Amino acid sequence: MRGLLVVNPRATSTSARVTDVIVTALSSQVDLQITMTTHRGHGIELGANAALQNLDVVITLSGDGIINEVVNGMLSNRAGHAPRLATIPGGSGNVFARSLGLPVDSVEATGAIIEALRADRTRCIGVGQANDRYFVANAGIGLDAQIIAAMEGQRARGKSATPARYVRTTLSQYLLHADRRHPQLDLRAGDIWLPQIFSAVVQNTSPWTYLGSWPIDPCPQASFDLGLDVFALRKLRLQTGIRAGRRMLAHSTSGSTKDSILVLHDQPTFVISARQPMPLQVDGDLDGLTSSVTFTSIPQALTVYDGSTNFANHDN
Repeated sequence: MRGLLVVNPRATSTSARVTDVIVTALSSQVDLQITMTTHRGHGIELGANAALQNLDVVITLSGDGIINEVVNGMLSNRAGHAPRLATIPGGSGNVFARSLGLPVDSVEATGAIIEALRADRTRCIGVGQANDRYFVANAGIGLDAQIIAAMEGQRARGKSATPARYVRTTLSQYLLHADRRHPQLDLRAGDIWLPQIFSAVVQNTSPWTYLGSWPIDPCPQASFDLGLDVFALRKLRLQTGIRAGRRMLAHSTSGSTKDSILVLHDQPTFVISARQPMPLQVDGDLDGLTSSVTFTSIPQALTVYDGSTNFANHDN
């Protein structure tokens, strides 16, 4: 089996020593190339080259951002060969890896991946698409993306992405920086028209993210095997924020109202338009400003090595 290991050396929870252990373990199973990412977008180049080389598997040791880049590269030629994907968590949230049943500890996750490689245990999952950008876990526009933008600014200044920092940044953006009077977004899904939205979270899997080890889940019914789920806020009043936060923490589907909290489940496609350019995030990374996003579910787009034994082999 020929494969590529893509390592983000700046990922939150990786180190040179841990990387060496993981490389040694994986090399016993895979004829392995190893590449360190050096710049934004490098993962896209690596994923595309892996597909062109007809590699069997691409393994990521990183957070969700590099996984997103690698997948976008692998799927850039939809008519061509796409390697299988295996992921070892190395970031702060690791939403995608956890959704596949993998341990958070990177060494333990490597053991699970090696077991999956030996057993050829895979599953075929759907991905989301925001305009021309694929995403595997989630995307967002409005307040969600503004929080990501603020976090990226802090990380660029050398601050670490801790759960406490996410909480402080979320509260700061919500209470001090968000325009809570003038909604800028409108959503259309088929015959459904939802005007005057402040923020929208789009999920391709559940949960949306993690606060430390605790899952935060606006759309607990979201699944790799279904269409996209949307959680939208039409008000940013404190009462609405408390209700939404309680709902997310409890992984509940209750608490939705037509005038403040809206949820759409299993959507094949929908469009969110903005009255002025707004930040868009995909898998926890900013994707620039946009005035219109078409979100689309792409079923069975990616074959992945699964960390659990609850799914049948893709090839059987």
